[in-house]
Amino acid sequence: MNTEERAAAALRTPLDYAKAACDSLMEKFTPEELPPAGRWHYHQGIFLQGMLQVWKRTGDDAYFEYPKRYVDHLVDEDGNLLFARDELDSIMPGLLLLALDERTGDRRYRIAADKLRGLFRTLNTTSQGAYWHKDKYPYQMWLDGLYMGGVFALQYASRYGDAELAPMVLEWEKRMRGHMSDEATGLLYHAWDESRKAPWSDPNTGNSPEFWGRSLGWYGMALADFLDALPAEHPGRPALAAALGRFVDALVRFQDEASGLWYQVVDKGDRADNWLETSCTSLFVYAIAGAAKHGCAGEDRLEAARRGYRGLIERLRTDDGGRLVVPDICIGTSAGDYRNYVTRPVSDNDLHGVGAFVLACVAMEALGER
Repeated sequence: MNTEERAAAALRTPLDYAKAACDSLMEKFTPEELPPAGRWHYHQGIFLQGMLQVWKRTGDDAYFEYPKRYVDHLVDEDGNLLFARDELDSIMPGLLLLALDERTGDRRYRIAADKLRGLFRTLNTTSQGAYWHKDKYPYQMWLDGLYMGGVFALQYASRYGDAELAPMVLEWEKRMRGHMSDEATGLLYHAWDESRKAPWSDPNTGNSPEFWGRSLGWYGMALADFLDALPAEHPGRPALAAALGRFVDALVRFQDEASGLWYQVVDKGDRADNWLETSCTSLFVYAIAGAAKHGCAGEDRLEAARRGYRGLIERLRTDDGGRLVVPDICIGTSAGDYRNYVTRPVSDNDLHGVGAFVLACVAMEALGER
């Protein structure tokens, strides 16, 4: 048995795969070197958030200390950190701060988290109060942003008793769903421009023209995580659960039957230049598993998550050192037309793709999948 065969034989459960994906990048990069090195960034944030979920499932402190080193490299002893103050993406790694504060009680993590929470008072918004994705994208609301800011907001509210945040997040999601949903497919467009000035913006609706996989994945994961964060008696839960259920129903219509994966442009799998993409598939698996956990998706929908998970496992490979490789990950991508999406480069072990895969594996493990 060669190195690759031995590595594959050791992987049996979703948690095994999650650990192997983490181990692969831990071996390649120190926490301080994770790309883009030296930045407080959601690429590192999503990967390390996945790693923390592995730590919670295994109790292995190696998966806690590695994210802690990343944070400690960027947050000083007084809770100061450098971050982009004009975008929602900066907020997402704050999930790491909440976990570190809970485990250690070190005051600097709470201080840093408070700085990120403060962005919700200063970020620009549409006329209805929904957040611009970044200042360089004025008047634009992107699906990605709901995950980047909303999950931190609800977890912060739950941990520290901030009563302003849950109503804000729920109204934000409602505005997003109202503007960006497509009645025919049940999917949501990647972006919406209130000003109608973006080159991709439909002059009537303001929406971008396509259903991009990873943006839809961020949205679905946000809904699942919102349900995790809200109290059982919260009045906003029924609307969120219904939205997640409808979203999952829409997704399964576009799953590739042969592979179990989903396409880069989700509803156009019949086009020769479209391609199957692993990060969106991972996020969809996570969202469907979350919907099943919260009772808004039945066994038939959960079977779609199982097919997606198996499809991901079949795409994996190992490198010459026996380290796991997650392939076919679209690099970071802005809103645009069909050609914009299908011509984007793909990469192996891109952090936000690996992070999405790890989270999908942990979600399937939690449902008892083997």
